[in-house]
Amino acid sequence: MDGSPVMTQNSITQTMDLQQQVARLQALLEVSRQVHSTTREDEVLETVLRIVVRELEMAGAAFSGTDLSYGDPPKKTEAGKVDGIQTYPLDDREGKRMTDLIVAPPEGRPITMYETDFLEGLALQAAVALENARNHERNLQWARVQQDLDAAREIQRSLLPQRMPSIPGFSIAVKSQTCYEVGGDYVDIISLPEGGMIMAVADVAGKGLASAIMATSFRAAFRAMAITGVSLDLLATRMNQHHWQEGEEARRRYVTAIFLRLDPRRGEVEIVNAGHNPGFVITPDGASHQIEAAGTPLGLLPGMTYSSERLLFAKGSRLLFYTDGLTEVFLGDEEFGQDRLLKEFCDTPVQQADGILDALWRAIQGFSGGGPQEDDMTALVLCHLPEVAPSFADNMDRLNGKVSA
Repeated sequence: MDGSPVMTQNSITQTMDLQQQVARLQALLEVSRQVHSTTREDEVLETVLRIVVRELEMAGAAFSGTDLSYGDPPKKTEAGKVDGIQTYPLDDREGKRMTDLIVAPPEGRPITMYETDFLEGLALQAAVALENARNHERNLQWARVQQDLDAAREIQRSLLPQRMPSIPGFSIAVKSQTCYEVGGDYVDIISLPEGGMIMAVADVAGKGLASAIMATSFRAAFRAMAITGVSLDLLATRMNQHHWQEGEEARRRYVTAIFLRLDPRRGEVEIVNAGHNPGFVITPDGASHQIEAAGTPLGLLPGMTYSSERLLFAKGSRLLFYTDGLTEVFLGDEEFGQDRLLKEFCDTPVQQADGILDALWRAIQGFSGGGPQEDDMTALVLCHLPEVAPSFADNMDRLNGKVSA
C-alpha cells in the first residue's frame, strides 16, 4: 500500500454527479445568456427553440398559441392527440400563463431526467426573458404614444389665441388648462373687417384625444363661417347642422358653445348660448345678468335654430364665459359650483381681464385644496374698462393751464 486514498464506488458516483451538476449549471448559464441577449419577443422564443433542438438533439419544439416551431413538428395520432411530447409552462411573475414550450423527443426515445431538469430550467429562464421582452415592447409603444400626445398638446396650444387683440378701452384674456395632455375645450377670438370681434368658448362632450380632434374640427368650421359676416344666431344654426352631418361619432361628441360679437364703437355685445353654461355679465352698478342657453348643444339634434341676446356693454362692465371644468371642482362631496364662481367673479376688485382670470383660478385651487384636476378648464373674460377719474395733480395742472381742456 502506498498510502494513497482509495476511491470507493460511492465516492466516484458522487464525484460524477457533482461534475454533471456543474456541467448542467454551466450549460444553463450559457443558455440564460443566449435567451436574455435580446429584448424582442420573437427572438427570445426562436432562441429557445433552437437550443432545444440543437443542444438537446430533440426532434422538434414549438410554442403554443404561436406559429413558431423548430425541427420536425410533433406528429398527431388519428385521434387528434400528440404522441410522446412534453409540455413546459412559461408563466409570468403573477402566475399567468404566457405560453407553453412543447418538446418532441426523437421517435422511440423518452426524455431523460437530465433533459427534463434542463428543459425546466430553460423554461424558467425563457419565461423571465419573454416577460421582459413584452414589457420592453409595451414601454416602447407607450413612449411613442406619449411622444404623439406631447406633439398634439403643443399643436392644440398653438391653436389658442396667441396674442390678445388690442381694442382701446377694452381688456380681453383667455385661459385654458386641459385635464389630460389634450382636451375638448375650445376658445377663440376672431377680428372682423369692420372692427368688431367674434369670440367663442366651447366644450366637446368627453375628454382626451378624441374630444381634442373634434374640437380642432369644430375650430376649422367655426372660423370658416365666422368670417363670412353671418349673424350669430345663423352662425349657431349652421354650426349645429354641420356638426350633425359629420356622422355618428360627431353626434356622440356634441358641442356646447357660447358665441359673442362685440361692437366696441357702440359698446354693445350680442350673445348666443348653444346649450352651454350660462354666461355672466356684470354691469357697472354691480348687478349680474346670466345668458342662459337658447337651444340644445351643437350636433345633438338636426334642424335646431337659435336666438341671440343683445346687451349694452357700458364702461365698467365685465363678462365671463367658461366651461364646466371651473364649476365641477369638488372638495369631498361639496362642489365649487356656479354660484360660488359668480360671487368670486363679482367680488374680484381687479379691472384687467388677465388679473380676473388669475384670481378665479386661485379661488378654485384654494377651494379644492390643491387636489387633482378632473376636467378641462377654460374661460374668457372681457372687460369694458371704466373711466379713469383725473387725479388731484391732473386737476391742478388743468387749473394752471398745463393741460389743455
